[in-house]
Amino acid sequence: MANDDKFINIKVKRQDGPDAAPYWEEFNVPYKPNMNVVSVLMEVRKNPVNVQGKAVNPVVWECNCLEEVCGACTMLINGVPRQSCAALIDKIYEQTGFGKQIVLAPLTKFPVVRDLTINRERMFANLIRVKAWVPVDGSWAIARGPRFADREQRWAYIISRCMTCGCCQEACPNVSNKSKFIGPSHIAQVRLFNTHPIGEMHKEERLDALMYEGGIQECGNAQNCRKVCPKEIPLTNHIAFMNKETNKYAFRRWRYR
Repeated sequence: MANDDKFINIKVKRQDGPDAAPYWEEFNVPYKPNMNVVSVLMEVRKNPVNVQGKAVNPVVWECNCLEEVCGACTMLINGVPRQSCAALIDKIYEQTGFGKQIVLAPLTKFPVVRDLTINRERMFANLIRVKAWVPVDGSWAIARGPRFADREQRWAYIISRCMTCGCCQEACPNVSNKSKFIGPSHIAQVRLFNTHPIGEMHKEERLDALMYEGGIQECGNAQNCRKVCPKEIPLTNHIAFMNKETNKYAFRRWRYR
């Protein structure tokens, strides 16, 4: 069968607005080698006609870099949270078999803006809560600063690759609308910035943030976060380390109060 005769069938969970009821819609897209989920959605956007032959509004989704760096295009693909730019159709069919339906849905742990686009404001607010940045106050000359030990740079660089994409939040059973748990990635960010020679200035403030409601104590050690992280950050290792650090800090604070 020629490639022109092959079609990719996608089933998309759609929602016309934050308060609208969700519904499912299917589309057929002509198959081409080396397509990813984003390119399939782009084909739908060019010709938004569903399998019933009805012209509909184009599917709304979010993407930016197309290089698995920005984290914007995260969605559920066949039930798994992942980056749609890195989800190659040929690889999906290697697992499911050619012609099997590909199901796309928005992440469930975040409010839906429209269709596959979600509001990740919760994640950015929690980055502010744990002071996930290095304060620059003019103490160091521009383009210079204290040296970062090489043995620490090696693992810190891996954490710094976090895209705030939401995959770990989606996979974590302790993150929900009824929970204030900040999630795995933010705990790892605390370790990153507490280790930085300048960032450690606010070390105790970050530890305090991890010990309040929604903090590290609400991690259930399900370890789903490590499995779905697109950057392969060993999140459970960093959570275990920060658990030890918060316990030591709590003991010191109690002892010297």
